[in-house]
Amino acid sequence: MTGMTSWTVAPEPVASPVAAALWREYYTEVSDRWYLLHEGRRTDPAELEREIAARTGADLAPPGGRLLVARYDGEPAGSAGVRLLDAATAELTRVFVRPGARGRGGGPLLVGAAEEAARALGAGRMVLDTRGDLVEARALYARCGYREGAPHNDDPYAEHWFAKDLAGEGVGGAGLLS
Repeated sequence: MTGMTSWTVAPEPVASPVAAALWREYYTEVSDRWYLLHEGRRTDPAELEREIAARTGADLAPPGGRLLVARYDGEPAGSAGVRLLDAATAELTRVFVRPGARGRGGGPLLVGAAEEAARALGAGRMVLDTRGDLVEARALYARCGYREGAPHNDDPYAEHWFAKDLAGEGVGGAGLLS
């Protein structure tokens, strides 16, 4: 069959230019959405630069974390981060698919790859938080088997907390099917 496209997901150094570009796009999108909803404006450029620089993603680097980058036909198209919170619990963060690649199965693929990375780090449970206005993210997590529950952190922007038991699921589990 000609014209087939494919996804790949692999670990990426948090300081790489690809990781930096995806982080900037992700943060700009979620920050602008918040400010547009709550204050009717986009993120102030100085604030955006300050926050992007302050959140380096160092906690997503080995040995206690992983940053994953999805590529669609070889081009960077999304990312997801995993970090250990304790010996048994990992947190899923920074799940992002570039707008032009959305709707092609990258989100579930990234979540599944993040679950595999969490298991490799020794975690049996994955938690995450998100905001109410990120309805697409909440729908993705529900499709991937996450259940909404009690807060696991005090992040001022978190409005919904999800968790999933990773025990008993192996490579190729439901999270990898798109």
